Amino acid sequence: MRGLAEFVMTGRKQAVLTAGLLGLIPVFNLLSPVIVGLVMLRKGIQEAAFVFAWGILPLGAWALAGDYVPLIMLFGISGLAWLLRETESWEFTLLAAILIGLAVEVYLRIQPAVLDAVFQQFQPYFEQNNIQGIDNEQLRETMTSMIGAVYMFLAIVLTMLARWMQATLFNPGGFRQEIHQLRIEQKVVLLLIGFMLLASFGVLIPSSWIVYFILPLVFSGIGLVHAVVAKRNLSVMVLLAFYVLLMLPLVLQLVVLLALIDSWYDFRSRMNSA
Repeated sequence: MRGLAEFVMTGRKQAVLTAGLLGLIPVFNLLSPVIVGLVMLRKGIQEAAFVFAWGILPLGAWALAGDYVPLIMLFGISGLAWLLRETESWEFTLLAAILIGLAVEVYLRIQPAVLDAVFQQFQPYFEQNNIQGIDNEQLRETMTSMIGAVYMFLAIVLTMLARWMQATLFNPGGFRQEIHQLRIEQKVVLLLIGFMLLASFGVLIPSSWIVYFILPLVFSGIGLVHAVVAKRNLSVMVLLAFYVLLMLPLVLQLVVLLALIDSWYDFRSRMNSA
């Protein structure tokens, strides 16, 4: 990845060529938005616009062929990278990523055929496990939001990849420090909690939207874990075990709880003081 970043930063032609060629290759076409994000972070919106214009051509073709993921990531990551450059705040960037999830959900509601195709793929699973008494409408609501949350998560991760590539070349160790300091402030946490409570009771906000408000806290909790591991000089195997356990719902809930407590307690400042 470092070699790729070095080539892209050589000049505009190299960035345009890389974004265009990567956009043609399945799976690797998700790296095309990362290239645009890298240029955005380093050189700003004017230079990134040239790379974006060429990157959108192959990704637009994939969208016409039925694969909208890379195109959505192109718009999403470009926006998140611009916001991160302007604010230097991962907190605002994580909150803005919620809009990507909601935009995907709106698209799925406008184009129900896409969601119908997903349902057809899951139908054998439902039949095999003899799942009965399912409210199809509620199931559709939940799956729609889950798909939106996956896009939101992917956009955040790919934006982080672009930031890591930038830091590797121009600010070694900078990305690591940013992740260690990633923390959601009290006022924002209270806002997220308010939205989650409304979603839990289905007041004004669909109950399935709660996943959007949880994701920023998940990343905040992950940042806290990374900071503690680094502060205590723990083995990298601790982080590996953490990410494996993170797939368990209980561990995920604990990470969110830690992020909530950290917004008031600020564990990192207290560790530094100690």
